[in-house]
Amino acid sequence: MIGEELYRIYAPPNAKWTEWVRPVPFVFIDRNAENVESASIFFQKRNATHIFDYDTSAAIFVDLPGISSLELGVSLARIGYRPIPIFNGVDEPEGSMRTTDNRTVQKGLVLAGKLLKNIEIKSDANPAFLVDTERLNTYRENETVYDNSWDVYEQDIPSAKYFKENGIDKIIIVSSKVHRDLKKIFLKFQDGIDFYLTDGYSPIKKIKENFK
Repeated sequence: MIGEELYRIYAPPNAKWTEWVRPVPFVFIDRNAENVESASIFFQKRNATHIFDYDTSAAIFVDLPGISSLELGVSLARIGYRPIPIFNGVDEPEGSMRTTDNRTVQKGLVLAGKLLKNIEIKSDANPAFLVDTERLNTYRENETVYDNSWDVYEQDIPSAKYFKENGIDKIIIVSSKVHRDLKKIFLKFQDGIDFYLTDGYSPIKKIKENFK
């Protein structure tokens, strides 16, 4: 499965929300095709705990460590959401140490893609945006470590106006907390959109204004 074929599993023609699928990891999958395709990593079935039913008014942001994010994305696909991976990190130079493990995310995209091929998702299904919590790892033990951390920016996701025009007035964040890059974006969204948080196991709770 090469990068372009895999990309089309996540971003099929004429499906809603797929313009936000980030192409970067799929380009690197092509470059590392043999290693990625043959990789065997632990990929477990993760239930969408506390997100039992499809909600026509909700979009979901899954902000967990890369493989966990993809595992939950597959489970959300099974209840009707469309996984939209917005991973945007690059690989470190061969043989270098790095701050963020983007290569494992690529392997997870391949494994999740094979499962998604067999799940029927409606063309207008609401989105479940997938990000990697470890994108924010910026700690460099020394200057020889390659900093390939990354942030989510406003242009990486739909605007609040676009969400509301498409019937979405609720955003559920699956994470331990609202991380700084998403918080910066979502602070501008709160007029007409409610936010909820769950770690994936605890009940969903509404987030107060200013995310405090």
